[in-house]
Amino acid sequence: MTSPIPESAIDRDQRIGLQRIRDFLKVRTSYDVLPLSFRLIIFDTSLLVKKSLTILTQNGIVSAPLWDSKTSTFAGLLTTSDYINLIQYYWQNPDAVNRIDQFKLNSLRDIERAIGVSPLETASIHPLKPLYEACRRMLETRARRIPLVDIDDETGRPMVVSVVTQYRILKFVAVNVHETQYLRKPLRHLKLGTYKDLVTANMETTVFELIHKLVNYNISSVPILNSDGVVTNVFEAVDVITLIKGANYDELNLNVGEALQKRPDEFPGIYTCSIDDRLDTIFDTIRKSRVHRFVVIDEDSRLVGVLTLSDILEYILLEGEADDSKTE
Repeated sequence: MTSPIPESAIDRDQRIGLQRIRDFLKVRTSYDVLPLSFRLIIFDTSLLVKKSLTILTQNGIVSAPLWDSKTSTFAGLLTTSDYINLIQYYWQNPDAVNRIDQFKLNSLRDIERAIGVSPLETASIHPLKPLYEACRRMLETRARRIPLVDIDDETGRPMVVSVVTQYRILKFVAVNVHETQYLRKPLRHLKLGTYKDLVTANMETTVFELIHKLVNYNISSVPILNSDGVVTNVFEAVDVITLIKGANYDELNLNVGEALQKRPDEFPGIYTCSIDDRLDTIFDTIRKSRVHRFVVIDEDSRLVGVLTLSDILEYILLEGEADDSKTE
């Protein structure tokens, strides 16, 4: 019988770091993540889709909880994916373009059925539940954000408190868990991110083509490469909202280069890392900057892979979890 291989110092630190993060998430609630002051915009399902676009762009947000005033119930979360579904519907039914301006948010389910895509995100969680549960719920539903729904003490009806995103959770961890500094194993040694069958485009690709890629591959961004495979930019699903905010669907015929010039001045830019970067430095970047994904590149800036916040969240929650349960 062979003796077990001793745990290396870097493996031990990685295990301890992950356990400290999980312990932290289990004793904190979603309420703890919320800032002291914030505003919440909720859309009634009877609102016109066109007006919802205007409100989103005016307030610099990309999603909003939905409320059905007829039943006084939470009706799901409106996200960029829903507008992309609308564009897909327009592409499949060009004769319907004159009716799109009259579509209300409660028409989105009909559009989903018509084009055969997944329905609106309806997952939610009570704000006093452990943050760990909110993270697990997001992983189970593949959602990037989750509404916090409480019960009003006086009416006994649901009440949307706020929405928590993956970014806000990971930044909360980065700011409060010192042991993220223990995560010193490089990405090349972790099963973290996507490195095969990467979906890419170039500056001449049309926005319509990119939207089809986003839908067909169920992704939220596409790296833009030049002829040498060098990463020059990233087209994100949220870029679509900027283009159609005036219900001008002709903008979707633009190529990527033209579309990216219409980004707002406050666009945070793209973030890159190498296969030799470690999670401790990535958490440090999340702590300092508003980042939603990392494009993994080599020393010549050629594309190697894509690391999303979903990948990071899944890793810190699930990596070695079976082994941990055996030792408890």
